[in-house]
Amino acid sequence: MKFTPWDIEKIDSILKLWNKEIGDEFPLRKELLLQNSFKDENVCNKGSLIAENEDGSVVGFILVKRWQESLDVPMSKEAGWIQVLLVDSAYRGQGIGSKLLEHAESFLKANSMKKVFLGRDPWHYFPGIPTQYAEVMEWFEHKGYKVSGGNEVDLLCDYNDKEIDSIPSMEEVTFSLIKEEEKEDLVEFLNRCFPGRWAYEAIHYFKKGGTGREFAVIKKQEKIIGFCRINDNQSPFIAQNVYWAPLFDEELGGVGPLGVDPNERKKGYGLAIVEAGIAFLRQRGINKIVIDWTGLVDFYGKLGYKPWKTYTPYSKSL
Repeated sequence: MKFTPWDIEKIDSILKLWNKEIGDEFPLRKELLLQNSFKDENVCNKGSLIAENEDGSVVGFILVKRWQESLDVPMSKEAGWIQVLLVDSAYRGQGIGSKLLEHAESFLKANSMKKVFLGRDPWHYFPGIPTQYAEVMEWFEHKGYKVSGGNEVDLLCDYNDKEIDSIPSMEEVTFSLIKEEEKEDLVEFLNRCFPGRWAYEAIHYFKKGGTGREFAVIKKQEKIIGFCRINDNQSPFIAQNVYWAPLFDEELGGVGPLGVDPNERKKGYGLAIVEAGIAFLRQRGINKIVIDWTGLVDFYGKLGYKPWKTYTPYSKSL
């Protein structure tokens, strides 16, 4: 067995292994693998590793990240992420996964990381371990990882044969898609009310050519007081809630994240901005919509959303 550094030349072999092992439930596109595991500035090539057999075939890999961007957003400088660790089922039980994990953890420790999370990274695939992989959870627990919160859920709603709901109408507020010239207003709102990941993702959205069609906003007196991200196959990058679109025969849409200014809550605006986002997607002819990485099952259940995929978050102190 040979262990080699993370290398884009191996992308096709990595993709083949992923889809062989978990592609039935999480079908990975080369475009998404390139976006999340090679182009992200936070990828640690030295901390990541590929396992190859004697024929040079990829039989396992681990992808590690730590915050390396210069953007002025409050991201932890002491936490690292293992985006994915995967070993060919025909090669398990030979210590390959342990070797990969040991390399990753040693790298993170050497770079002053105090904690490591499974998934949840910038440009992540999963917010934890998919709960159907019970053996994987047991394996990581044996390696010292602990459950670090409640389960996260991807929700799905099928709107086929349902009429398109209109954009909500409420006193004092309006709903619209953001205009490109309003992007600074949106980023300012996010930095003020939701500093961190959501602001980070919006900044990258506009850097990648976003025009605003992916952000529904609620305004009061022409000021943004809430937002809801929406995604489809025309978005400037593959967003989290449409990662697994190849599972469907029709176009998949995504809703989330969303948020309302803390000073404007408990007025029904949260549910209303979600309804507006859904209506904008439905107007584009999209009938299947996913809401990803949430614990608010009852909240979204009011709109007909049901659990689709579930994940358990894990972390370990280094």
